[in-house]
Amino acid sequence: MHAIPYDDDGHPPGSQAYRRLLIALFFIGVATFAQLYSPQGLLPIIAVEQDITADQAALMVSAATLGLALGVIPWSYIGDAAGRKPAMVWAISLACLFAVLTTVAPSFTLALTARFFEGFMLGGVPALAVAYLNEEVSSKVAAVAAGTYVSGTTLGGLAGRIIAAPIGEQLGWKLGMLVVTALAVICVLVFLRMAPAALRFTPRRTGVSEALGALFGNLRSGALWVIYLQGFLTMGGFVAMYNYLGFHLAGPPFLLPIWLTSLVFLAYLAGTLSSPRAGRMASRWGRKKVLLAGNFITMTGTALTLVSEMWVIIVGMVVLTGGFFAAHAVASGWAGARAVAGRSQSASLYNLGYYAGSSVFGFLGGTFLHQAGWSGTVVMVLVLTALATALAALVLPKN
Repeated sequence: MHAIPYDDDGHPPGSQAYRRLLIALFFIGVATFAQLYSPQGLLPIIAVEQDITADQAALMVSAATLGLALGVIPWSYIGDAAGRKPAMVWAISLACLFAVLTTVAPSFTLALTARFFEGFMLGGVPALAVAYLNEEVSSKVAAVAAGTYVSGTTLGGLAGRIIAAPIGEQLGWKLGMLVVTALAVICVLVFLRMAPAALRFTPRRTGVSEALGALFGNLRSGALWVIYLQGFLTMGGFVAMYNYLGFHLAGPPFLLPIWLTSLVFLAYLAGTLSSPRAGRMASRWGRKKVLLAGNFITMTGTALTLVSEMWVIIVGMVVLTGGFFAAHAVASGWAGARAVAGRSQSASLYNLGYYAGSSVFGFLGGTFLHQAGWSGTVVMVLVLTALATALAALVLPKN
C-alpha cells in the first residue's frame, strides 16, 4: 500500500508522514513531562536525605515549573524564526543535559539551579509542539492529532513519577531521576528518527515591539485575565496536592513506603479520560458550565482526602484529577478562542500562569503542611479553587 501524499492542507490521516509525526510528538511529550515531574514522588526522600523541610524539597518541582513558565514565550519566538522541529530538538536536548547536571550537582542549591534551567529548556516543547502539528497535518484531523501529543504528556508525567520513586527509595533520589533522564533520551532519539521535515513552515522574525503588543493586547481583556487565573490558581492547588500527599501517606496513621505511595499517581489517568470528554461537553453545553462543573468536582475530590481512610483518599485523588483536567481542557482552549491580539500569544500567557501557579502554590502548600498538617494544605487548595470558580462565575461569558 502506498502512503497517501502530502497535500496543501497538510499530511492527511493514513499517510506515512502523518503516522510518523504522531509517534514523534507522543514520544517528545513523554520525554518532556517525565523529566519535569520525576522528583514529585521522591520529595519525602529528598527532604530526609538533604535534611530540609517539605516545602524546601518541593522546590525541586517548583524551580523547574518556574523555568518552564518563563521559557514558553521566548521559545515560541525562537520556533517562529528557526523552525518548530529544530527548536524543539535543541530545547529537549539541553533539558536532558541540565537534568544530568542536577543529579551530579554537589549541593542542593546547585541542583535547584540546574532544575530551573532544565525547566526553561523544557518550555520549548509545549510552546511549539501544537503549532508544529497544526502546520503539518490536515486541518480536518488537527484536534484528533493533538490528542496524541496530550496523551504523551500525561503518560510522561505519570511515568516520571512512578519510575523515579521506587528506584529512588532503594538507590537514592538522584539515581531515580537519572533513570528517568535516560528514558527521556531514548524518547528524544525516537523523535529525531520519526519526526518528518517541516513542509509548511515559513520563518518569521517578530520584533520586540510587535511581540510586546501581542502579549499586552490580550492582557487588556478582563475575561482573558480570569481564564489565565484559572490556570494559575487551579494548577497551583493541583500540584500542591500531589507534591505533599506522599508526606501525608508516609506519616501516621498510614506509614506507607514511598514505592507504594507513588502508585497514587495512577489517579493521573483520570485526567486522560476526562479532558477529551470535557471538550465535547463544552461544545454541547457551553464552556462556562463545564469549567464550573470541573472546578466543583475538583473541590469535592480535594475535600475527600481529609478522610483518614486510604480508599477514600484514593477516590478523592481520582475525582479531583478528573475534575481538574476537565476544567483545564476547557480553560486552555478558551484562552485561544477569546484571544484579542494573537492566539498563540494568548495560549502562551495561559501556560505562563499555569506553570507559575504550579511553582508558587506547589511551594506554599508545604508551608501550610508544616503549619497545620495535611488539612492546612487541603484548605489552601480549596480556597484557591473556590476563588477561581467565583471569578469564572462572575466574569466569564457563557461561551
